[in-house]
Amino acid sequence: MAVQSTSSPGSRLDWLLFVLLGFFWGSSYLFIKIGVDAGLQPFTLVTLRLVIGFALLAAVVAALRVPVPREGRTYGHLLVLGFFSVALPFFLITWAEQFVDSARAATLTAPVPLFVIPIAALMLHDERISLNKVIGVIVGLIGVAILVGFDPATAGRTDLTPQLALVAAALSYALGGVYARRFVHGLRPMIPSLFQVFFAMLISGLAAVVFERPLETTLAIPPEGIFAIIWLGVFGSGMAYLLFYRLLDRWGPTRISLVAYTLPVWGIALGFVVLNEPITAGLAAGTALILGGIALVNARAGLWRRLISRSSLEQGR
Repeated sequence: MAVQSTSSPGSRLDWLLFVLLGFFWGSSYLFIKIGVDAGLQPFTLVTLRLVIGFALLAAVVAALRVPVPREGRTYGHLLVLGFFSVALPFFLITWAEQFVDSARAATLTAPVPLFVIPIAALMLHDERISLNKVIGVIVGLIGVAILVGFDPATAGRTDLTPQLALVAAALSYALGGVYARRFVHGLRPMIPSLFQVFFAMLISGLAAVVFERPLETTLAIPPEGIFAIIWLGVFGSGMAYLLFYRLLDRWGPTRISLVAYTLPVWGIALGFVVLNEPITAGLAAGTALILGGIALVNARAGLWRRLISRSSLEQGR
């Protein structure tokens, strides 16, 4: 049987889609920053982008006639995933970007695999903490501390709440990914994403009505805010999921998981080019340590590579 050349048209297209996937997810931090700078409140921005993303995903699922779950318990699990994998981290990232630049947000939410390790050890019976994982977590967390700006000499006098909110978003993504692996089984890949986005849309919409003024804010959105919402909904949520599942089907979860390494790079580059955000020595060093920690964590075990097909770090971040 002939082996397909790595330079075949199909292979080149897959790599192009891989680059686009990283770009769509990585650019989300830039457009979140543009949205909040345009005056959009966090819950309102999250809700609007999820409405667009859900509409696109629902149209594709309906066109492909993908069957939906029939058991009520499954929807309960998907509701939990909608909260931890989409609604909560999306809100935390959007809120934090009112106070920090998009490059730092992209990097501080990157260490999801580092948090997966201890959570998986507690929730999954077949995952053990190895030496390379421990070293990887330590190295990555040193990078996180650098990016957060933790300094024992000024502890208690510096407000690190936005940076800690971004770390909490990464922790929420990790919890959602492990939860999905333990409790969500036997579904076509697009179904969990569709219903996670749906439930997150409902949660965020309710919070927007209670805590914000979504109608008033929406009517006053400037052009750059409208563009940010459309980009986040169409590309950061809807199209990114479609590309992800095409590549997941062709490459498998191990290879597609490499996209996680590209998100901070896109976030830093776009923040620098579009918003003139500075690339400081601390940002570069912290990013390098986080990516190095992720590489060590992924060595041999490959837990994150299995979880990424179920998690939303979505990502869409």
